[in-house]
Amino acid sequence: MSDLGELYQELVLDHNRRPRNFRRLEDANRTAEGYNPICGDIVCVDLKVEGNVITDIGFQGSGCAISKSSASLMTDSVKGKTKDEVKFLFDKFHELVTSRGNSTLGSDEVGKLAVFSGVREFPGRVKCAILPWHTLRAALEKRGETVSTE
Repeated sequence: MSDLGELYQELVLDHNRRPRNFRRLEDANRTAEGYNPICGDIVCVDLKVEGNVITDIGFQGSGCAISKSSASLMTDSVKGKTKDEVKFLFDKFHELVTSRGNSTLGSDEVGKLAVFSGVREFPGRVKCAILPWHTLRAALEKRGETVSTE
């Protein structure tokens, strides 16, 4: 198994067992819900945005290890970032998990999120990994509808 594969497995299992920021924010000023009907993942993302910065973030829901660990790593990655930085990171993460071997993204651009690069080899699992990210984007844009991967 490659070093990246081992790191992927280790991080996914760790963030699935002990997800970071797994909580509702009582003082959230932005919220969105997401649903993946293929595998049943459900995620709710709460944000506290002050000015242009995400000062706090939490998520709750149920789903597979990929969905939960993606949400957990996402919350760690975006806390303290501006909306523009988050949109840039969203685009880079989306490229990372959907590109067919064409992505040259490295950990210098996406940090620990780089471990999700192998998900692109399993198209059915890509939706699990990106659901929290689309839900985050909906919360930032104050969209009222539930996000769906379909």
